Amino acid sequence: LGRLPRALSGGQRQRVAIGRAVVREPGVFLFDEPLSNLDAQLRVEMRREIARIHQRARTTSVYVTHDQTEAMTLADRIVVMKDGVVQQVGAPLALYDTPENLFVAGFLGSPAMNFLRGQIAGGVAQLHGLRVPLLRGGDAGRDVVLGVRPQDLSIVDVPVRGDASMRARVEVRELWGSEAVLHVATEAGMLVRRTDAHGAAREGE
Repeated sequence: LGRLPRALSGGQRQRVAIGRAVVREPGVFLFDEPLSNLDAQLRVEMRREIARIHQRARTTSVYVTHDQTEAMTLADRIVVMKDGVVQQVGAPLALYDTPENLFVAGFLGSPAMNFLRGQIAGGVAQLHGLRVPLLRGGDAGRDVVLGVRPQDLSIVDVPVRGDASMRARVEVRELWGSEAVLHVATEAGMLVRRTDAHGAAREGE
């Protein structure tokens, strides 16, 4: 209270701006990346505070962000845009579970979805040594893209029977607390696996 706006940091100015908007009790809130200047911990705290404000005020809010975590945690309905064009509209889980195109699939989820490119042949998708059965038939020779969430990949020490496996080498191992993110090199390119940190494969394995 003892300082003028010009004496505040960028993050403090953003929080003051949110407070000024709330006390006016407007009919609609327009938040344009309100947390962009905050550090990681304060961003989490402010996400919770904005969610509480929304629940209490029950006022329509339009929230613009490039952060998919903010979109997933705060929104009742998400509009994903690219180059000014709407890609998909829907509830957060609906967009996450059934993305309509590669942009939406790659935007939602952390880490981002893995993409494997290949072709249809004999009722299966052949993707750099992987043979994935198709639920619906497709035109032979047609190019396809298989999207796999990082938590849906499995890494094993010994090759398993079946065609949906390939050799991989762990290049980078990131610890996220109780979870680890493994960046593995395969003949199909780099893939990302999200797994439990305890017992996760290490670099070079």
